[in-house]
Amino acid sequence: MTPVAINDATQLAAIHADAFSSPWDASEITDVLNGPGAFGLMIEATGFILCRVIVDEAEVLTLAVGRRHRRNAVATTLLNGAVGVAALAGARSIFLEVAEDNSAARALYLGIGFAEVGQRPAYYTRATGAVAARVMRRDLNR
Repeated sequence: MTPVAINDATQLAAIHADAFSSPWDASEITDVLNGPGAFGLMIEATGFILCRVIVDEAEVLTLAVGRRHRRNAVATTLLNGAVGVAALAGARSIFLEVAEDNSAARALYLGIGFAEVGQRPAYYTRATGAVAARVMRRDLNR
């Protein structure tokens, strides 16, 4: 299982729709990829990650793994690949936001070296109301 560069926004939109209740469509994914410092990696038909590097900081914009491919190290592989690309691009740290109620993702991020460094109140919308985002950061070894 090796991440590769992204080449099909339509396929990514399908994965995102399987992973999230408020998915991005292909045009939104294309817009992100065309932005400054943006890059993406995917594992064919299972998951992908979109990130950007601005000066010396990287940010995970989205990480999507299809429901039937979860708990198979897809997210870990994608995150580790993104960390490597970000470091090569000059980033000294990488940030992400994760829903406070997503305990599986929070545990994954903590397990690979991210630390919680902040919170964004009412960041995500749920049918039951807004949920805070936890801001997480990982230093990148140089």
